[in-house]
Formats: sequence, structure tokens, C-alpha cells
Amino acid sequence: MIDKLEAIKERFEEVSQQIIQPEVVSDSTRYSKISKEYKDLGKIVEQYALYQKLQKDIAGTKELIATEKDEDLREMAKEELDDLVPKLEELEQNIKELLIPKDPNDSRNIILEIRGGTGGDEAAIFAGDLFRMYQRFFEKMGWRSSVMDYTEGTNGGYKEIICKVEGEDAYGKMKFESGVHRVQRVPQTESQGRIHTSAASVAVLPEAEEVDVQINMNDVRVDTFQSSGAGGQSVNTTYSAVRLTHIPSGLVVSCQDERSQLKNKDRALSVLRSRLYEIELKKHNDAISSQRKSMVGSGDRSDKIRTYNYPQSRITDHRIGYTVYNLPAVMEGDIAELIEKLRIAENAERMQEGEAV
Repeated sequence: MIDKLEAIKERFEEVSQQIIQPEVVSDSTRYSKISKEYKDLGKIVEQYALYQKLQKDIAGTKELIATEKDEDLREMAKEELDDLVPKLEELEQNIKELLIPKDPNDSRNIILEIRGGTGGDEAAIFAGDLFRMYQRFFEKMGWRSSVMDYTEGTNGGYKEIICKVEGEDAYGKMKFESGVHRVQRVPQTESQGRIHTSAASVAVLPEAEEVDVQINMNDVRVDTFQSSGAGGQSVNTTYSAVRLTHIPSGLVVSCQDERSQLKNKDRALSVLRSRLYEIELKKHNDAISSQRKSMVGSGDRSDKIRTYNYPQSRITDHRIGYTVYNLPAVMEGDIAELIEKLRIAENAERMQEGEAV
């Protein structure tokens, strides 16, 4: 571990010099890439400096215990040592987690897709509740989200809603949300007070860039239609909405959020690119998971990942067997603790894999 930390420290010093070079500062793409590396390495280097200081303090304290004649001073030194050793162990664990190779997609923006599943009108209403929950979470994180396309449910909510989310490590935090979310509650339409079970599916796609996926526009059929969304009279009277059909894969993407047909086409292309990228990413992940079975990291849309039980105010994440009884707070966007528990579980798995190799 120390050899790895020394190498990281050396690389951090190199990057510290690169980031102030005029040719780097003037190239926004290169500067952004180096800035991110500088920030990521800086976290590790900072922890390593604390680790070295603690090691030095422990060595000095042990020497004092071994050589000091005054019994009171020796007792004080022993108490200090009892305090320092657990701190060193905790710091070492933190550093090990920081050294786990990051998913290269973690820093990407995302395309979030929510669809009502089994349960009819209630499933669409629940899909709307999930979307609102995520919107609140994005606000707490200081992220920016914009709706790209949606189909409203008959009695509220959404049969489907797609939005783009921009924020630091958006995919890294949101990737655990992919899967089937199940709700147990008395529907608004239920007259006899019976509890029903409905579901909505969530897909979190890392936003793909043009360099990631090359789309041949000869393979794409472009259709335009009148937008059905809000946005003033002009939205509904012009053919500004765009539907793209990728003929080789059969994928269909629509966007009607913008007034400009050109902007809607660009945004629809972004979603199409991300869906094609996800297909390739799934192939890659499936190849890895054939060698190992991850508890939290599969991100398969068909996996039932979480249950929201309204009568008991209970939320259970089935991947890690974690249950909390604060459903109202969670539905207001307080999902950071759930995400952190899943991140810790994934890191523990990856650390075990590293030790087994």
C-alpha cells in the first residue's frame, strides 16, 4: 500500500505542475481532465499525509513509554497511544477505499428514465412520486435536471418520464437506483382501503459523448410531431417534437421539451447515444459478472431492488437487507444514506476481490 501511495504522491506533484502550464490552461478539455485528476489524487495525498503523521506520533509515543521514568507521564502516554492506534486503523481503512479503482463512468452526467410498471394507474402515480423524490435529491446535491420527454398517467404521475441530470459524480451516486422499485400502499382509487402492490422501473444511464458512440445518421429515421407538453401555444402548433428510430437496434427516442426542433433533435440524439452506450456497457458488465456475482453493482433493470411500504413507513433495500422507517423523509429526497450504504457495500465487495486475487 505504501508503494502505491508514494507513486500517487509523485504523480500528484507532476499534475500540480501541469495544471498551471499556459498550454493546459488554454485548452479547456485538457484542463478539465487534469483538474479532475488533481482533485482525485489530492484527496488521497491529503489522507496519506495524515497517515504518516499518525505513524510518527505513534512511534514517538511508544518510545516515550519505553524510556520515560516518570510513571504518571508513562500512563498519559499509554492513554494517548490507546487513542492514536484506532485512529490509524480507521484512516488506513479509508485510504484502502480511496485506492479502489473508480468506475470511469462515475463522473459522468446521467439520463434518468422512470416507467410505471405493474399496477396500472397506481404504478404511474408511483413513478411520479419517484421522480419527485429524485428531483428533491438533485436539489439537495446542487445538481441541475431537465425533463426531455414524458407521457402522463391517466390519473396523475407518469407512464414514462426521461430527464437529463448534470452534477458532480452523478452516475457514481445514482447508478445504484437502477432496477424495479415496488410500492405497497392503499391507492387513491381504492374505495375499500385495501393495500395494493405496484411497481415502477428506474434506469440510470451514464451520458455518452460523441467520442464514446459513433451514430451513422443514415441508420436513423427522424420523425417530427406536435408537442403535447406545456410551454405556450407555439409548442402545440408547431412540429417541434422529434422522434428518432435507430434502425439497427430498434431503439426509439422522443424529445419534446424544447421549442426548437433542432434542440429537441440534439437532446434525443444524446439519449439515443446513451442508450447505445449502456447496451455496450451491459455486455462488458455481464462478461465481468460471469466471473463474479455482485450483490449491489449489477444495475439490472429487472432486479427488484427496493420496497416502499407506506402503512409501516418502511423502506427495504433488498440487495443489502437494509431497512429504515423514515419513508416520508426519503420521499422528500432524503436518499443520501441509502446511497451511501450501497456504496459501502460495493466497496467492501471490491476490496474482498482485491484481497482474493
